[in-house]
Amino acid sequence: MKKVILALLGIWIMVAAIAAEAPFNNDIPDKYTVKKDDTLWDISAYFLSQPWLWPEIWHVNPQISNPHLIYPGDVISLIYLDGRPRLTVNRGRGVKLSPQIKEIDNREPIPALPLDALNSFLTKNRVVEPGVLEAAPYVVAGQEKHLIAGMGDDFYARGDFSNQIGFYGIYRNGGPYVDPKTKELLGIRAEDIGSAKLKLIDSDIGTFGTTRSTQEIRVNDRLLPNEERKIDTTFHPSQPPEKTEGLIISVEGSVNNAGFLDVVALNLGDRDNVKIGNLLATYKTGEVVKDRIVGGFITLPAERSGLLMIFRTFEKMSYGLILKSNRPIEVNDSVKSP
Repeated sequence: MKKVILALLGIWIMVAAIAAEAPFNNDIPDKYTVKKDDTLWDISAYFLSQPWLWPEIWHVNPQISNPHLIYPGDVISLIYLDGRPRLTVNRGRGVKLSPQIKEIDNREPIPALPLDALNSFLTKNRVVEPGVLEAAPYVVAGQEKHLIAGMGDDFYARGDFSNQIGFYGIYRNGGPYVDPKTKELLGIRAEDIGSAKLKLIDSDIGTFGTTRSTQEIRVNDRLLPNEERKIDTTFHPSQPPEKTEGLIISVEGSVNNAGFLDVVALNLGDRDNVKIGNLLATYKTGEVVKDRIVGGFITLPAERSGLLMIFRTFEKMSYGLILKSNRPIEVNDSVKSP
């Protein structure tokens, strides 16, 4: 029995060692010098076949408190610890920790992902509970009784403004999000129309100045307290909980197909333990074909079609950004742990 246990332990150690080496690409160099326009994702993809696994193979240098803060000129080295490959960061020769403190303050670490370039693709839509939009203040008219307003225009809204909130988001009811399998109502899509500043209150009528608009502001559009959300450029991709599975329930823009940098809604949320930064592989449902030998019909296996990143979560659902697609991604396609 003891020999069996030792043999099983040996097999487990061997499997663990293989798993640690498996993510590395073939023919990678021993060293890589970080360039100005690099991102952590770029560098990780340079070394790894699965870039999201990079936190698991970094070796933390004692002199570097945060390995996420990597600067141009730093050297990424491939080393072996106990026979297992690891990546380590060495500060470039031109970087002085002292006494040039001011110079360090002016330097910026490379981002995990180029989210400053992607920010325009990340939706400002919100998901609210049923009844929230119906109870919110609503637009009654534009200046001079116009029915629509735009950027720079003033408009009037009616509702309870006693809380003295200065800035509001303008939203339109975009319909319900429903789980295709369980038919559960996951939330109501509050479509982002723009933003406005409260200028004057007269009883229950507020005068607003439009500060941002994505389309014309119409009568009956709703106002919700402004939600300040800033995409953090130090955000890092990560693996979701094991055996995470879900479905794409909607594609932003009211279309059925999604591709690179499109936003999709998922039936996975906080209650499913998914987090901002989690990466999920997308799969297309296998086609139904006729078995010409035995007869009848069979469903072919699902085929992987791309990769998405969750960038915003709600209680019952989330939004994801398509980072990679080798074929069109559609509503009802499945998502799984990569």
